[in-house]
Amino acid sequence: MAGTRGKRTKWSKESATAVLDTTRDEPGPLLISLQALQSRFGYVCDKDIELVAAACNVSRAEVHGVLTFYRDLRRTPPPNHLVQICVAEACQSLGSRSLVEAIERSCGTRIGETNADVEIQAAYCLGNCALGPAAFVDEVLIGRSTVEKIRSELSKSELRR
Repeated sequence: MAGTRGKRTKWSKESATAVLDTTRDEPGPLLISLQALQSRFGYVCDKDIELVAAACNVSRAEVHGVLTFYRDLRRTPPPNHLVQICVAEACQSLGSRSLVEAIERSCGTRIGETNADVEIQAAYCLGNCALGPAAFVDEVLIGRSTVEKIRSELSKSELRR
């Protein structure tokens, strides 16, 4: 999900309320409100649940249900970097499984897990099959991915922060 990395605003009730004021009149504001909060703060914290429930006139349970249903919505602060590696058939045939293993070793975390610096996720088709194995590093698409290309993009991303 865009907007979860890089510069984030420090959470305050006033700033969260200001975000919710921009989504109040949207059709189906619950999901849009959660996405807007995550875009601003990097994740949706526990304090946001009550604010969203009040703003959308729904129960906290309903907010929690939507928040936990959508995989892209985060309940905890995101790491500094997100690496998504395609593991669909075309990319598997071009070595994505061994790439995943090498990136896990290089980054010190396993696919589906997060450390303070990086999260590695399996992706199922990034739409770049002709240049597999494909990867996204902090929302930058990389074709014919290698450990070196991914590490290089992580370094560039760090410089852009």
